[in-house]
Amino acid sequence: MRSSDQARAMALPLFAGVSPRTTRELFVGAFLQRFPAGTTLLMEGDPVDFLYVLLDGIVELQGAWKHRETTLAVLEPISTFNLAAAVLDAQALATARTIERSEILMLPGEALRRTMKADPDLGFAVAEELSAVLSGAVRATKNQKLRGGVERLANYLLAHCMRQGGAERITLRYEKRILSSLLGMTPETLSRAFVALARYGVEVKGPEISVTRTAAFERFARPTSLIDNHLAEPTRPTSKVEREQGQPVTSWALGAESP
Repeated sequence: MRSSDQARAMALPLFAGVSPRTTRELFVGAFLQRFPAGTTLLMEGDPVDFLYVLLDGIVELQGAWKHRETTLAVLEPISTFNLAAAVLDAQALATARTIERSEILMLPGEALRRTMKADPDLGFAVAEELSAVLSGAVRATKNQKLRGGVERLANYLLAHCMRQGGAERITLRYEKRILSSLLGMTPETLSRAFVALARYGVEVKGPEISVTRTAAFERFARPTSLIDNHLAEPTRPTSKVEREQGQPVTSWALGAESP
């Protein structure tokens, strides 16, 4: 692994504050790889030999049972995934595939486990990251169980608008069938949800979505910090990468999209 790639990775909060010795041991066998769109990185049920850190691109996490498939999360930079499985030396609970060309850092799970035991700072950082995953899973479950499909779509769109500084226009970077699965809806139900939101100023033209009546739209969505991750207060200092890019490093949680 190139020193420049290692320096980039060490800017992540997960690795900030670890000793130089831990850094050397952690990155033995690590590498940065670029994958084209549509690449399956890991299959559900496979052993997890690496911790994955998405540095660029988009990754979809999927689950399957019998003839059914669902989207568990859509990850954008900078996100870690399969952290719990890497720590536990367990099987992957989700299939991971790239939606677009992606750049991924892969850290050996064995090195992660060994250095966690030796370096309390790294162990605590991993605990913080896993705690964020648990928090995200609770939020996602509440979103799925307490809101109807139209409300879930409204809050999804509102979150993206707010993350872009209150922008009134967003562009979907993946197909609507993925969005419908992510929100626990069929494509037909998603289409009807967009129609229902038209009264609140939502206009759809292909991947372009505009919100022209922001106040009315927000009153309908009724976002809350107890469900919506983008409204939650930060629980740890931001890293240099987060300050520069304006978004947190995050781990995936069931049914949630990374900020």
